[in-house]
Amino acid sequence: MSKNIKPYKDSELGKKEQVAQMFDNISGNYDGLNRVISFGTDAKWKQKILKMVASKKPTSILDIATGTGDLAILFASTSATEIIGLDISQGMLDIGKKKIEAQKLSSKIQMVLGDGENIPYADNYFDVITVAYGVRNFENLEKGLSEILRTLKPGGQFIILETSVPTKFPFKQGYAFHSKVILPLVGRLFSKDQSAYKYLSDSANEFPFGEVLNNILRKVGFIEVAHLPQTFGVATIYHASKK
Repeated sequence: MSKNIKPYKDSELGKKEQVAQMFDNISGNYDGLNRVISFGTDAKWKQKILKMVASKKPTSILDIATGTGDLAILFASTSATEIIGLDISQGMLDIGKKKIEAQKLSSKIQMVLGDGENIPYADNYFDVITVAYGVRNFENLEKGLSEILRTLKPGGQFIILETSVPTKFPFKQGYAFHSKVILPLVGRLFSKDQSAYKYLSDSANEFPFGEVLNNILRKVGFIEVAHLPQTFGVATIYHASKK
């Protein structure tokens, strides 16, 4: 993925700072817009991740790029006694905390301001680490993945949910129309930050997916790497483990 893809072309800030600013800007309407843009299908993908995570009977879970905490909240139904939602956007975390409080889960889920490329936890700490729609926002992808490997316990599970680009007709053409026309249009109509939704579209189209991302995971040191395309290839669930 090109490191030149950033939310704000005229900003002198680095990508990481721009991404934090972007999500702060759109945090207020992110949940609603995300469901509209994905036609609700992302909820089904997250349920699949929940089943994968629950099957491992984890004690500790880290959800990186947790946003407003949707996955972290789902994980409250697992055996985990420690669930950490990590994000670089305070605005997203603040909304997530309200959702967690409303469901009386504050004793089980902790929302932490932090950087997925510099995870503030010890080596071999978590049983499971997840990232939904977040790895493409890393400023240095391999550095972020290496940090995840460092903090994952041996035998632990790493799961990514990320958008991908369908390769077969007519889904390839439909995806192109959705990402290049619908997504920016929704952003213009309903968000005060139009650049954010253009960035989300551009970054999704340019990010490596499928076997390309699998090979990056293997290069970093993950084992048992595999991917599961979802809904005709518009998203992919990746799973891997640590020696």
